[in-house]
Amino acid sequence: MDLSSELSEFLRTRRARLKPQDVGLPEFGRHRRVPGLRREELAQLAGVSVAYYTRLEQGNGKNVSMEVLDSIARALRLSDTERAHLTHLAKPTVKKRQRAAAARPQKVRPGLAHLLEAMETVPAFVLGRRGDILAWNRMSRALFGDFDSWEPHERNMARMIFLDPNSRDLYPEWECKAVEVVSVLRLYAGMNPDDQELLSLVGELSVRSEEFRSLWAAHTVTDKGHGSKRVRHPLVGEMTLAYESLKVSGDDPDLMLVTYHAEPGSASADALRLLAQWGVDEPAKPADVPE
Repeated sequence: MDLSSELSEFLRTRRARLKPQDVGLPEFGRHRRVPGLRREELAQLAGVSVAYYTRLEQGNGKNVSMEVLDSIARALRLSDTERAHLTHLAKPTVKKRQRAAAARPQKVRPGLAHLLEAMETVPAFVLGRRGDILAWNRMSRALFGDFDSWEPHERNMARMIFLDPNSRDLYPEWECKAVEVVSVLRLYAGMNPDDQELLSLVGELSVRSEEFRSLWAAHTVTDKGHGSKRVRHPLVGEMTLAYESLKVSGDDPDLMLVTYHAEPGSASADALRLLAQWGVDEPAKPADVPE
């Protein structure tokens, strides 16, 4: 992935989303030739020369200081996650060790797999790099679908959202889920620009999904954290579930445990209990776990 182009497009799209009135600048004239702020307006806000900012937006981040990046981030009203992404693009620090790690298959240690099995009433799964779904429990299969029946390369959140038509029934607010998945993938791409599997995934989705292609071009970034999701299940109906994304400690820093739960006493909690009873005699099948 060309970081110069990524830096250029990220800055351009962040600048385009701001209007003069958003940052306390007067807006002269009704017709502006460019969406959002002009380069000279952004440079003024950041306290740098127009020529300097122009070079940066053209992808030339060589020797840019953290102080300047911080000033530009403040001028662009970037979130903490966006600020980190800007730093990754302008001052990449990808080491050989990271490149080697991204090329190695990920595995879920037995202890983590056993924890998943023990979570009998909580849908939970483990995500790896690029949103790969590496392991899951029975409740997760009951809620999201039979991951066991998918081919290993299909077990990926982005493929699920953009290539599986059932995902639109599963998520009533599908558009929000799609933006989140792409934004998390974008953040990972900024930190791992040489990941060949990532490039292959993005290329495949760009060809097969116009919606993915459009969202990828928007350059939004976010980190997977916590929140709530509306989920519609064919057996128990619609539920509002809170989710938590927890980094897994250990040798692999790219593993994340994602869990879902309902507010106690709510209709969603009742629906989740009903779902827990469905197929209760079926043994749990976490993904390939090393002996």
